[in-house]
Amino acid sequence: MILQTNNLTLEYPGKLLCRNLSFTVYPGECWAILGQNGCGKSTLLHALAGLNRGCEGDGASIMVSGKAPRAWARRDLARYLGVLLQEETGDFWSNVYEYVLLGRHPHSGSLFGFRPLDHEMTTQAIERMELAALAARPLVTLSGGERQRARIALLLAQSPQCLLLDEPLQYLDLRHQVGTMALFRELATRGKAVVMVLHDLGWASHFCDHVLMLFDDGRTIAGPVAAVLNRDNLEALYQCRINELQVGSGRHFMPDVTSSV
Repeated sequence: MILQTNNLTLEYPGKLLCRNLSFTVYPGECWAILGQNGCGKSTLLHALAGLNRGCEGDGASIMVSGKAPRAWARRDLARYLGVLLQEETGDFWSNVYEYVLLGRHPHSGSLFGFRPLDHEMTTQAIERMELAALAARPLVTLSGGERQRARIALLLAQSPQCLLLDEPLQYLDLRHQVGTMALFRELATRGKAVVMVLHDLGWASHFCDHVLMLFDDGRTIAGPVAAVLNRDNLEALYQCRINELQVGSGRHFMPDVTSSV
């Protein structure tokens, strides 16, 4: 077990986001968090990362590798959890390489700076996200999609056991969306866990093996894709009609644009 919640209830002023949520994320799993805008997906991700203090209590708990997030030193926690939020906290004025290198801070134990391994992993992450030609460019000069790829490269360099990703595909063009989702699936097959907020049902059905649905009234459903991702659940989740298409051995879900629930 890498990540676990037990009887977790989250509220926003005037709104219940989830009630008594319990689910467990194991190594090798790739989870999609689905739900309407404002249902609490980002708030939940913040709570899982230990960024939302005071969300536990009354028998509720969040555990990271058997310990509550607040029980970890932040540096040690960063070796287990890597977090990609929707928005950055501020501009980074150096170049792409030095930005991605920041991901190695939780692993750096040297008083003399970064080790050769840190630089090697940074270079590998930059190349994997197709940023080698931009490595010397100031981060602030990159387009939105290029900067998003740099943020993902930083997480690759960080190499945590579990990645918590809030809309990781935002700003990416179609080719890089495909490559990034394939990367996340690959990380899961290598024993890491991936939990990400997604809006495209196609990516969830094709690349993820587990789904967590957050309904607008605080209800939740969590489980394997084959059991949870179906038309009835999706129509209740998004409050619109959904068409289910069978293409080869895969299922695809699309909104029915001709009608609504």
